[in-house]
Amino acid sequence: MRTPVTADRSRPRVLVVEDDDTIGRHLQTGLRGNGYAPTWSRTGSAALAEAARVSYDVLLLDLGLPDMDGLDVARALRARQPDLLIVVLTARTDDIDVIAGLDAGADDYLVKPFSLSVLLARLRAHLRRRVVAAPPAEPVRLADLVLDVAARRCTLHDEEVPLRPKEFDLLAVLAGHPGEAVSRETLMAEVWDENWFGSTKTLDVTMAGLRRRLTEAADTSARAGNLPRITTLRGHGYRLEL
Repeated sequence: MRTPVTADRSRPRVLVVEDDDTIGRHLQTGLRGNGYAPTWSRTGSAALAEAARVSYDVLLLDLGLPDMDGLDVARALRARQPDLLIVVLTARTDDIDVIAGLDAGADDYLVKPFSLSVLLARLRAHLRRRVVAAPPAEPVRLADLVLDVAARRCTLHDEEVPLRPKEFDLLAVLAGHPGEAVSRETLMAEVWDENWFGSTKTLDVTMAGLRRRLTEAADTSARAGNLPRITTLRGHGYRLEL
């Protein structure tokens, strides 16, 4: 396997995967004019090859590709680069399609047609969340879970729990307020952005994924584990109970 080329870090590198020429050109021109370094691939296979060659910060991914399902591209690149920001661009509007995209590893989605200004605002919001204050030096114990924010690791009996980036961030925010009610608005502001204006369905899907991965980790562990419980507070938010 070829080692990815080290990119110029002065401009966030964006891999655009879109088979529509009009949309592809529009995105490439708009991103370049707003401080990004875009590369445009028209097929999933070309995108996978390009991502193996160059390390990207952002993936803008159309789901309806001519050679493969965009969800397969999302899964492959999420497995290869856990911190990659993946934004799905889709004409599919059913809840099940949106959930499938987020569950495949996407951080966000935009339904076509969308405006460039909205896309740029979303990218700024996500990238701001990655410039965070210095994390606490000591790991936090949550029942039998250990959350090491500095190393971005969650373990159960020394076995790593494979959380996706936003799932980890969500657990970290809740862990900072054990036993307290945390509102949906606070979680959206802390995990996504204080000026977030997208659907909060993203929070629900991410929370469902977090709960599922914690349960799967406990079920597959060789030792019985005591997990913290995440309680839904209808009409308000969530509470982490130890």
